[in-house]
Amino acid sequence: MKLSTADIVIILCYLVLMVVTGLVLKKRAGKNIDSYFLGGKKLPFYMLGLSNASGMFDITGTMLMVYWAFAYGFKSLWIPWLWPVFNQIFLMVYLSVWLRRSNVMTGAEWIRTRFGNGRGANLSHTIVIVFALISVLGFLTYGFIGVGKFMEIFIPWEVVSQYVPFNVPMQYVPHLYGIFFTSIATFYVVLGGMLSIVWTDVVQFLIMTVAGVVVAIIAMNMVAPDLIASFMPEGWGTPFFGKMLDIDWSERLPMLTQRMADEPYSLISIFVMLALLKGVLNSMAGPAPNYDMQKILSCRSPREAAMMSGSVPVILLIPRYLMIMGFALMAIYFFTHAGGAEIMGGENSDFETLLPHLMSEYVPSGLLGLLLAGLLAAFMSTFASTVNAAPAYIINDIYLKYINPAASNKRQIRASYLVSFLVVLISTVMGFFLKDINEIFQWIVGALFGGYIAANVLKWHWWRFNGEGYFWGMATGITAAIIMKFTVPDNMVLYFFPLLFLVSLAGCIIGTYSAPPTDDKTLVDFYVRVRPWGLWKPVREKATEQYPGLRPNSNAGRDWLNIAVGIVWQCCLTLLPMYIVVRNNLGLIGTIAVLATATFILKKNWYDPLCREEKQYNEEMERFGYDTGRK
Repeated sequence: MKLSTADIVIILCYLVLMVVTGLVLKKRAGKNIDSYFLGGKKLPFYMLGLSNASGMFDITGTMLMVYWAFAYGFKSLWIPWLWPVFNQIFLMVYLSVWLRRSNVMTGAEWIRTRFGNGRGANLSHTIVIVFALISVLGFLTYGFIGVGKFMEIFIPWEVVSQYVPFNVPMQYVPHLYGIFFTSIATFYVVLGGMLSIVWTDVVQFLIMTVAGVVVAIIAMNMVAPDLIASFMPEGWGTPFFGKMLDIDWSERLPMLTQRMADEPYSLISIFVMLALLKGVLNSMAGPAPNYDMQKILSCRSPREAAMMSGSVPVILLIPRYLMIMGFALMAIYFFTHAGGAEIMGGENSDFETLLPHLMSEYVPSGLLGLLLAGLLAAFMSTFASTVNAAPAYIINDIYLKYINPAASNKRQIRASYLVSFLVVLISTVMGFFLKDINEIFQWIVGALFGGYIAANVLKWHWWRFNGEGYFWGMATGITAAIIMKFTVPDNMVLYFFPLLFLVSLAGCIIGTYSAPPTDDKTLVDFYVRVRPWGLWKPVREKATEQYPGLRPNSNAGRDWLNIAVGIVWQCCLTLLPMYIVVRNNLGLIGTIAVLATATFILKKNWYDPLCREEKQYNEEMERFGYDTGRK
């Protein structure tokens, strides 16, 4: 497909806007390292929430979710629990508050506040930096190739090659496109830092919201409810399920039946239970050391950090699922009227390419340029935020600690420029040698992050857990996950998660008891500042003796109730646009009723106590002589 002149103009205008934004914000971001990486902790929570939502609105994930929505219908609600999508609820309810109270710049710096400065803390500090850099390089490599392959569909090389003064082998065309678009993202994030990321993300998300609404309207005009009912198999239109999936495509699209048979969702009851177990543990671990953590640390206060995390589902899910379900309806028309089975390749169809096929068939000129600009925006948002995370670790946790502790702000910013360019360059070179990007992504999400869970749950909730336990828990978990990746089929990895978790947990326990506890001063200071709940009794007693009047955190029961209500609330935010697009009025009314009830409960049981308790916390901390880091 060839883009029209209007489409090309829209895309070029967007790219120019991103570059100008970086140039305009360069001076403000260059004031000091805190301004560069965290925006000076002066950005309002709703802008950071928009930015975080934009970073999660990625090209690859959207392509995958369009396929899921078409194949699994409303039951596709449960599949993203694998990631897990409800980690934002845990962050909203308590973990964002805990993390922001630490008043640090990176996850590696946080390690010092929890484990002190001994051997175990040094080991933990090192493995967090290694983990962060590996994940950053992996995600950048994945995104670099992904955006190139996506844009290749819409910008044929035979058109571009006329203006390129050198020959490019066809297998490297996606790499060339990837270099072009990642260079623009790198430019504006390097110059503007977190400020540039947030402001461009706001623009990018507005583009995606407009595109999502328009796609939904086009699809609703194209596909009548009667056609949905006649084409979709029984069970497609409800999120509720029994023991088995029971969505049968064999009569309508036999080629889709085989694809679904190779996926781990047929035993949906077991799948949802395991995804919930893994998701809860993953969420309790807190954010990984990436852009999500940086956005939390950029908030002006712990209360705004919680509100930022809570705003993400509201901002993200409605426009995203309007777009996803809109394309799912277009797919119905595609397969019933346009010979979609033949266009997709018959028995060899790759259903994950539904999105670009549908865009090329049904999105009109002008809107196609806007939608492509929006999807490019989503890619660049994720890419730019990931790029910003790498120099934060290298400059703050390596350069300033071991190489040049007395570096001026100007030198730190220049070093950050260099680090950003280097990580992009390394990930680009890696992209030229890697053949299967999906495998890399699966390894990051399944293996690397799987080994992250046990150690990072315990660091928040158990006082005796020390730096040695953290290091060995991470090391054994990651090692076991790597071995599992090469010995267990991809569609069975989830079912082996309990084994992976137990291996990592054993490493945590053995490592913890191989060394003395963290010193009392570090533990008391951490408890007073963060106020975690869990197994903290010995430390809590010492803290209340040292600081009379200190209020211990006894809100575990309330937090778990809010988490349960919050997950229901988030599911309703997902179902709401789905029911709107398919025009199921009964389902829509029921969803609105449940959503309103959940919102009322969260207002009374989460938001009101959040505001009240932050005031009490700030008064206590000022009385104890602590800096709360409020802006």
